[in-house]
Amino acid sequence: MIPDWQLPPGVDRGLWDYLHAAEMVATYDDQMHTSPLAAADVAFCARAFPAPGRLLDLGCGTGRLCVHFARKGFECVGVDLSEEMLAKARANAAAVSGRTEWLRANLVEPLALPPASFDYAACLFSTLGMVRGAENRAKVLDNAFRVLKPGGVFVLHAHNRFFRGLGWKRVLRQRWGTLFGGPTVGDIEMSQAYGGAPLTLHHFTRDEAQRVLTAAGFTVKETAPFGTDGQPAAGGNVYGWLLLAERPV
Repeated sequence: MIPDWQLPPGVDRGLWDYLHAAEMVATYDDQMHTSPLAAADVAFCARAFPAPGRLLDLGCGTGRLCVHFARKGFECVGVDLSEEMLAKARANAAAVSGRTEWLRANLVEPLALPPASFDYAACLFSTLGMVRGAENRAKVLDNAFRVLKPGGVFVLHAHNRFFRGLGWKRVLRQRWGTLFGGPTVGDIEMSQAYGGAPLTLHHFTRDEAQRVLTAAGFTVKETAPFGTDGQPAAGGNVYGWLLLAERPV
């Protein structure tokens, strides 16, 4: 087991355990096939990415987004820190292997990809929220901005820290913390279904999600709230947002 002091930047013990849990990798595709949230983000991306081009998926997991768009003629690159997930992605993409590439890398660190070389990019399913520390999350968005062409489109998924399904005590703590600030406000510890250390996810406010994109240089074009059923939602029923942003021309 890798010691804590050797964990990559932006990765804590809970995330490392999650990324390398054999049961999680084995059952991940089944979870995605039945998840209304997974269907909602693919549908949102299909609208955001209207014509075939080069697509980068940051935190690609087992390759569901890349495989979907490669079948439609896109040239896709998936990036993930988990070699176990990437191995599954390569197997899933066998039928479209000529249009998919896979890169094992930490999203926080500079990616070995040319600048301004992609038409589209995505960071879905709270991947950004898994990254520890605001400064590290900013580096992920810097990577996305750098590799997109001017006019390129970026889709981000972010969890809502005030979602009532978190429980009223958590929501109250988050409202209090948001009001008075603090370096870890929005970081919510969740029990992990696959053993290992608890997984901490950063949950955003709508303003924060828009602000971090703007700080990276993006122009936010759309912010769509959705519930756990993947349908539009409002108030405390908002589980998260899908945000469409653009690198200015």
